[in-house]
Amino acid sequence: MALGDPPKQVIDFPKMPSLPKLPAGGLRIVLLTVLAIWFVFTSFYTIEPEEVGIELRFGRYTETTQPGLNFKLPLGIESVIKVPVQRQLKEEFGFRTQRAGVRSEFSRTREALDESNLLTGDLNSAVVEWVIQYRIIEPFKFRFRVRNVVDTLRDMSEAVMREVVGDRTVNEVLTVGRQEVADLVEQELQALCDQYETGIKIDQVVLQDVNPPDRVKPSFNEVNEAQQEREKLINQAQSEYNKVIPRARGRALQAIQSAEGYKLNRVNRAKGEAARFDSLWAEYRKAPDVTRKRIYLETMSEILPKIGNKIIVDDSVEGVLPLLNLTGLDVQEKKD
Repeated sequence: MALGDPPKQVIDFPKMPSLPKLPAGGLRIVLLTVLAIWFVFTSFYTIEPEEVGIELRFGRYTETTQPGLNFKLPLGIESVIKVPVQRQLKEEFGFRTQRAGVRSEFSRTREALDESNLLTGDLNSAVVEWVIQYRIIEPFKFRFRVRNVVDTLRDMSEAVMREVVGDRTVNEVLTVGRQEVADLVEQELQALCDQYETGIKIDQVVLQDVNPPDRVKPSFNEVNEAQQEREKLINQAQSEYNKVIPRARGRALQAIQSAEGYKLNRVNRAKGEAARFDSLWAEYRKAPDVTRKRIYLETMSEILPKIGNKIIVDDSVEGVLPLLNLTGLDVQEKKD
């Protein structure tokens, strides 16, 4: 140290407390306990009721385990991939669900808008939003047959939807052909999933919303209103037709049946009177006098009750008329 240099200061740092020394047997017990705990936690695993487990031994598939508590080899020898097989999964096209609930919130990114813009068979554009609902029925194929199976499913769904929509007019896609489009997409998509061995079962294809592009939506709405007005007028005319025509047909049928009844009545009465005349004529020819007298008596029995009182006197009687009240009476002289 040179003359004039300040003296050096010595700093004393606190000493760390020393760990208690364990005997050799105690250290062995602690290590064994830690290994046992690690062995237990890496050897047993739980599969939920809606899942199955795919066991891999050094990365190679060994078996599929069912829900419950299962055992596997520890120390990374075996690993488990859990696959939800009882849960219905979905993929959305044209929109994305931000929050599901009573009032769900959706977003439409640039990617989603590109998915939903489809070209129809008559060279028109339609904005189609749809949902693919599916389940995993073969976990092994789902995990190992196709790389990025969800992305593959989305690509296949978009390709099939564009193909089906491209074979139809814009009116069919927007109105009456929506269910047919959904059914056909479901069938063709399932065929592709089976061909690619994805292990997926398509449950349903739902066309969430189908609209024309925003630029042509006002014109399309006017066309729809005109078509609806036309259908309304056609239905009204059909309703009036259904009310008037059956009523007119009923009246015509009633008139025809009345005429038929009147005809049958007249014909039957004429036939009855003719038969009666023929029978009288036959009896008259057998006994003319008796028949003539019977007809005369029957006729008089019908006529006499209708002519009132009548007095018949001999023409030789004189002085009788002043004594009789002949007011309103018919007087007939009896002649020889």
